[in-house]
Amino acid sequence: MKKVLFIIICMCAVTVRAQKPNNEAIRKLQMAEFAIANLYVDKVDENKLVEEAIIKMLAQLDPHSTYNNAEEVKKMNEPLQGNFEGIGVQFQMIEDTLLVIQPVSNGPSEKVGILAGDRIVAVNDSAIAGVKMGTEDIMARLRGPKNSEVKLTIVRRGVDDALHFTVKRDKIPILSLDAAYMIQPKTGYIRINRFAATTAEEFTQALKELQKKGMKDLILDLQGNGGGYLNAAIDLANEFLGQKELIVYTEGRAARRSDFFAKGTGNFKEGRLIVLVDEYSASASEIVTGAIQDWDRGVVVGRRTFGKGLVQRPIDLPDGSMIRLTIARYYTPAGRCIQKPYDNTANLDGRVKGGDSQEKYNQELIDRFNHGEMIHADSIHFADSLKVQTKRLARTVYGGGGIMPDFFVPIDTAQYTDYHRNLVAKGVVIKATTGYIEKHRKELQNRYKKFEAFNDKFEIDDDFLAEIRALADKEKIKFNEKQYNQSLPLIKTQLKALIASDLWDMDEYFQVMNATNNSVQQALKVLNEDIYSTMIRQ
Repeated sequence: MKKVLFIIICMCAVTVRAQKPNNEAIRKLQMAEFAIANLYVDKVDENKLVEEAIIKMLAQLDPHSTYNNAEEVKKMNEPLQGNFEGIGVQFQMIEDTLLVIQPVSNGPSEKVGILAGDRIVAVNDSAIAGVKMGTEDIMARLRGPKNSEVKLTIVRRGVDDALHFTVKRDKIPILSLDAAYMIQPKTGYIRINRFAATTAEEFTQALKELQKKGMKDLILDLQGNGGGYLNAAIDLANEFLGQKELIVYTEGRAARRSDFFAKGTGNFKEGRLIVLVDEYSASASEIVTGAIQDWDRGVVVGRRTFGKGLVQRPIDLPDGSMIRLTIARYYTPAGRCIQKPYDNTANLDGRVKGGDSQEKYNQELIDRFNHGEMIHADSIHFADSLKVQTKRLARTVYGGGGIMPDFFVPIDTAQYTDYHRNLVAKGVVIKATTGYIEKHRKELQNRYKKFEAFNDKFEIDDDFLAEIRALADKEKIKFNEKQYNQSLPLIKTQLKALIASDLWDMDEYFQVMNATNNSVQQALKVLNEDIYSTMIRQ
C-alpha cells in the first residue's frame, strides 16, 4: 500500500499547483490494489501489478511519458552521464570470441599492454570463447567497480602461448563527439552523437583544436542525434549565440513558462555555421538547430527533424525505477513548437486505424517516406498558419513539428538495397573487416604511415570482395547480382572507413564516409559557392 500511495503522491505533486488531487480516483485505485492483494484467489506479485498499472496509465498520455525499472534506468543513464566503470576496450564478437577492436586510449587495458587484434578467451578463469555467451553477459563480467581487478586470458596472433593480464577497472569515458577534423582548408567538421553531461566540454576542446588549425567556418553534424540533456543543448547553443539571445523556452499546463538564454560567452559567435540534420535528429538536437535557425546564425541542411519537443520530468521511485512524465513543450525562440502531433492527426495516410495514437505516432516517419517528403522537397506542404519569421532577418520558417532545413537533401535510396541491408544486419561487413585487419594489420601499418596516404591510395580489392561474398553465403544471404552491383560503391566505402577507424580513429572513419555523404557535400557547396552569404547576411 505504501508503494502505491508513494507513486500516486509523486505523480500528483507535479500538478499540485494547477489542481487538487482527485481523492475519489485515488481511493478507487487504493481499494482495487488492496482487494487484489488480500482477497484474490491466488497469491499475486504486488510489485508487478503496480508496474503494470503505471505503464498502462502512462500509455494514455503521450508517446514520451514512460516507466523504466531500476536496471533499465541504470543502462539508460550510462551514455548520458558520460562514463561507466570497466576495462576500457572496444570489441566485436567474432564467431563466439571477443576480438579487441581498440583499447581505449590511456585506459586500463592499454596500460597493461592489451592490443588491437587480441582475443579475450577467459575472464577470471571462466571461458567466454566458444560457449555461446551473450554480449550482455560478457559485458557484465568485464565491467565492475572502479579499482577492482579482473584477470584476462588473451590469445594473440603470432604468440604461441596464451597471455595473462590483470586489469584494474577504472572509469571509462563515453564520448558524445564522434569526430572533429578539418574537412577542407578553413572549414572544420564536428559530429555529435548525443547530448550528454560532457558534450559541451568535449565540443569546446575540439573547437579550440580546430581553430588552432585555422578553422574559420564550421559544419556541425547532428544527423541521427536523438538528443539527451537539456543543459547540454543550452551550453552548445551558447557557443554560437549572443548574450541574452533566447535559446528555447518551455511551457505546460502546470509548468509556467521558463526561458533559457545564451550567456554570450561562446567561442564561435562569428564565422559561417552549417548544421546538418535528418529525420532522426531529435529533442536536444532540435533545440540547438531551432535556435540557430531562428536567430539567422547559420544555415540548416538536410531533412526535417523528428519532432520530439516534449519535456519530461524524471520522478525517481524508491526501488531505483523511474517515471519520466511529460510536463511541458519546447518552443524555439520564434515561438515554434518542436513537437509533432501525436493525436489523431499523427498518421498522415490513415493506414493505422483505430485509437492507438502510439502506433500512429511511430508510423509517422514511414508516412513521410510514403508521401515523398524524404525524396522531394515539393512534397512538403505547410499551412500559412504555420509560417513564422526569424528574429534577425525575418526569413520565413515553419512550425508544425520538427525543424525544416533551409536546404533540403533527399534521402539516398540509390545504393541501399535489401542485399546490402542483410550484409550489415547479419554482421558480414564487420566480420569481413575485422578478419581482413587481423591478417593484414602489420602490412597496412607499414605501408600507410599516415591516414592521408591511406585515404588517397587504398582500395578494396577483388579478394576482399570475394571474402564478403563467401561470408554472405555462409550466413545464407541469397546473392542478388543487380543489388550487389548497385550497392558496391557503398560497400567499398564502408569497408574502407571501418579499416581506417581501426588503424586510426573515428575522425578518419568519418573522413572516408563523408566523401559520399550527400548532406555533407551540400554543406560544402553552400560554403564554397557563396550560397551562404545570399541567405545569411552578416
